[in-house]
Amino acid sequence: GVKLVESGGGSVQPGGSLRLSCTASRFTFEGHDMAWYRQAPGNRCELVAISSLGNTKYAPVVEGRFTASQDKAQNTMYLQMDSLKPEDSAMYYCAADDPDTMEGYVPMKCPSPTDYEAWGQGAQVTVAS
Repeated sequence: GVKLVESGGGSVQPGGSLRLSCTASRFTFEGHDMAWYRQAPGNRCELVAISSLGNTKYAPVVEGRFTASQDKAQNTMYLQMDSLKPEDSAMYYCAADDPDTMEGYVPMKCPSPTDYEAWGQGAQVTVAS
């Protein structure tokens, strides 16, 4: 598998914002599916956002608050998280794989190198007063 490098996690109060970054030195995001997942203790892996074939979709619980984007020149993907809620607290993972392969399936646990080619190491997001 390919290791992606994440940054940008942290602790914020409800209503605050964070931006996660995900970059790679030996993998080019362009032309691949890209996704953000999260997993809280005791919960299964949850899809947050997925970009495939030029389209980006979001989980209903983050729609309108989170924005996934990509900087091709920097070979970096981002997850801008606004209006954060305590229930958004989780470990967040970026992932990527061949085009048109990631939509429709969410691993039970994340990261899951057996399911998708490239994974980040995870970034902890904590939202609390």
